[in-house]
Amino acid sequence: MIGQAPAPAPLPPIPPLGPDPNLVFERVSESVMMVLLLIGFTIVAIKVFGPLARAWARKLEGRVGDPELRAEVDHLRDQLGEVDGLRTRVQELEERVEFAERLLSQKRDQDLLQRGGGL
Repeated sequence: MIGQAPAPAPLPPIPPLGPDPNLVFERVSESVMMVLLLIGFTIVAIKVFGPLARAWARKLEGRVGDPELRAEVDHLRDQLGEVDGLRTRVQELEERVEFAERLLSQKRDQDLLQRGGGL
């Protein structure tokens, strides 16, 4: 009988030197995507909220962006002041007209009484 020796056990696989390239690529690509998303979000936020923030700052400072618009607003304020003065005058004229109507109606009533009350 020929003695057979057991077959030698297979050698364990040799671990690769350094990190797994597939794992490194996945982590790098995730990091790059996060950075790109952050940059994209920042750009969109600046484009959207930038003009709003500038307009709000101008409003807080009390400035209007367009000088023509400022002139028109000043003109409208002047006209509004004139309208207030005219409103006061119209109220005074209404009171005078009512007073004159009352005087005329009293005079007519007195004339009617003096003539005997008939129409």
